[in-house]
Amino acid sequence: MMDRRLWREPSFDLMGKVLQINWLYVLLLCCLAGVGYVALYSAGGGSPEPYATRHAMRFAFGLLVMLAIGLVDIRVIAKLAWPAWLGGVVLLVLVLRMGHVGKGAQRWLELGPLQMQPSELMKLALVLALAAWFHKASWQRMGNPLFLIPPLIAVLIPVGLILKEPNLGTAAITAMLGACMFFAAGVRWWKFLLVTLPIPLLAQFVYGHLHDYQRARIDTFLHPESDPLGAGYNIIQSKIALGSGGMWGQGFLQGTQAHLDFLPEKQTDFIFTIIGEEWGFVGGVAVMALLGLIIVGGMLIALRCRHQFGRLVALGISCNFFLYVFVNIAMVMGVIPVGGVPLPLVSHGGSAMLTVMVGFGVLMSVHVHRDVEFPTKREDG
Repeated sequence: MMDRRLWREPSFDLMGKVLQINWLYVLLLCCLAGVGYVALYSAGGGSPEPYATRHAMRFAFGLLVMLAIGLVDIRVIAKLAWPAWLGGVVLLVLVLRMGHVGKGAQRWLELGPLQMQPSELMKLALVLALAAWFHKASWQRMGNPLFLIPPLIAVLIPVGLILKEPNLGTAAITAMLGACMFFAAGVRWWKFLLVTLPIPLLAQFVYGHLHDYQRARIDTFLHPESDPLGAGYNIIQSKIALGSGGMWGQGFLQGTQAHLDFLPEKQTDFIFTIIGEEWGFVGGVAVMALLGLIIVGGMLIALRCRHQFGRLVALGISCNFFLYVFVNIAMVMGVIPVGGVPLPLVSHGGSAMLTVMVGFGVLMSVHVHRDVEFPTKREDG
């Protein structure tokens, strides 16, 4: 039998839970948000308006939300996993029927003065739902293909709805996030191989059904110089800005590409180019190191957790953050096609900020309640 001394009984001691919060991790998040404030101050032309002040206010609110969620027992969150997934699907359907259209895509729901992007919330709900499905599964049951059909459907439904918005970048990240969860749960590698074999044929089919602007993004990625003043303009200007930063950068508020308005979407998708132009290679590497510490910190929380649900949730949230970071930085460097993915806690934007902070709140709940007892694993049957 399990030694019950390994498990702490559920505690309602609020102060005890507050003391268990990983305050070093909170400090790392505050430092990253501070980097975002400085970059957005520069993007606003050396003024806290219109970006930096809103960024600070959103982060302060998000920090309170994160700490509040961190104090909620992770078993309560586990019970809400599938209702959250269902709610996310409903919101995605509502987006397609009555969502706000912007830049050729229908991705936002308007709630009074606020706009919400349900696809961002759906990724967190998907992590929780898959963790709830896999955390009690035995190794033998993981080898049963029929057992994997429900979670596979749980991934494909939101991916399909996000593709219809259309939002190819977020749909791809959601699919990769689902794959990461399957891998972390212990799905055998040869099953991933079977899924990836038809990808070349599927890619051809998807390419043929993309919108014109989406195909232009892919074509521009392959040949950006073919339309330097049109579809290739963004990525060319981004590369110029990063290259002009050199080793140490041009200096704070001295970036030419950003402040002469050559750089488009500098406050959102291309915020990292401002960092690279003004702070150079050294500044860019320092920011990436900070991002890396946050990712590694999430992985360590997963490793220290005693229950499978918490481990899977922590790994999923860390993976989601990593995908945000990788896609955004690779995009502005021209490594992958431009996909409209923000740099978390740095770019200007409310939906991504709130989603990331809610995710970190769940991660903090995993850390605070890392020793609580969950039901035992399901047996075959």
